[in-house]
Amino acid sequence: MNENFMKEKPVFPLLMSMALPMVISMMVNALYNIVDSFFVAKISEDAMTALSYVFPLQNFVNAVAIGFGVGINAVIAIYLGAKDNERADRAASWGMFLAVIQGVVMTVVCIAIIPSFLRAFKASGDVLDLGCRYADIVFGFSIIISVDLAFEKVFQSVGRMIVTMVGLMGGCILNIVLDPLLIFGVGPFPEMGIEGAALATGLGQVFTLIIYFIVYFGRPINVKFGIKHLHEGGLMVKKLYAIGIPAILNMALPSLLTSALNAILSMYSATYVMILGVYYKLQTFLYMPANGIIQGMRPIIGYNYGAGEHARVKKIFTITLALNVGIMLAGTVVCLLIPERLIGMFTENVSTINAGGTALRIICAGFVVSAVSVTSSGALEGLGKGTPSLLISLLRYVVVIIPAAWILSRLCGFGPAGVWNAFWVAELITAACAAFIYRGAVRGQREVV
Repeated sequence: MNENFMKEKPVFPLLMSMALPMVISMMVNALYNIVDSFFVAKISEDAMTALSYVFPLQNFVNAVAIGFGVGINAVIAIYLGAKDNERADRAASWGMFLAVIQGVVMTVVCIAIIPSFLRAFKASGDVLDLGCRYADIVFGFSIIISVDLAFEKVFQSVGRMIVTMVGLMGGCILNIVLDPLLIFGVGPFPEMGIEGAALATGLGQVFTLIIYFIVYFGRPINVKFGIKHLHEGGLMVKKLYAIGIPAILNMALPSLLTSALNAILSMYSATYVMILGVYYKLQTFLYMPANGIIQGMRPIIGYNYGAGEHARVKKIFTITLALNVGIMLAGTVVCLLIPERLIGMFTENVSTINAGGTALRIICAGFVVSAVSVTSSGALEGLGKGTPSLLISLLRYVVVIIPAAWILSRLCGFGPAGVWNAFWVAELITAACAAFIYRGAVRGQREVV
């Protein structure tokens, strides 16, 4: 495959051709998140609360896999842009090898710590039991997740976005189909309850990996995995983690944020923990499509950066930002118009629905401005500038919002509403900082600035 199209094709159609498959697959992934939670909520409100408590650790496992995959993607794309296919093969091979090791570590550690993790947030009784039963199965597939994401980012680095779309959609659709069958025991399937939801998730991930194996061996790409490429590892591993570690931290910070907000909200009621969990499921319909556009952008912006096409880098960034603003604006309108109906998909409790509707109306005030931070962070990762990207995420997920949530809820006496208002406050401050950080990070290239 000739990747020169990444610097020759007009930017908007190029970005759409790369991003649209990922947006579609991310929308299906978002649908899976909603459907999965919908069926779990049918078990009991305790089951949905248990999922909300497990979510931060589950998200951390995904963050390690996705973040390191971003490192693989960026390094390969930059080498391909520089016409250095030998080093691109080496980056892919070392990336896959390290992904397997990370998956094994995640499996062992997460299963070992999950009971203590849940107790730290005052989970007890049925909620604790349900959370442990779900986590023991879902974390058993961590190595599959890690390898899945390594494959995904390698395919994306060479522009094979349709492959990753098919892989992600296939896994998500299978998961959606298996959820009711395994949770409620339809037909020949056993009634497994919350364990069925976990097993459906794992089997969907296995199916995605099978698709990637079939495509890799059936329709080879010009980036190869192989033991013969596992040499001179010191410098290559350093390059992968130089981008991968900041990206991992970028992806993991939402887990830290969710854990911190769960701790604050649990002081009031487990109902607010559930509402926060539902919000994070719903917001995937916005941030996953935006992430799809970012994923389409990364290999393009990395390739053009490696090829010295700095004017195109600037144009790629501008168009990506405009698309993400459009997505966030649509989400804001929906959350203002029908917030109670959205919350009502997960509970029939009237007080929970009303409290959740209030939360969505407040939180959505920060959606549009968040596009600046999301786009800047993703573009910097694609350019191989992991540290500035991490700085933006630190501001967005830790430095501003956690203190703001504590101050507004506890010291100012707003209660749970203080937590919801902390979201838009953090997005506004971070967006201003992100614009400054992005310009500073690319200041060496006058055409980009």
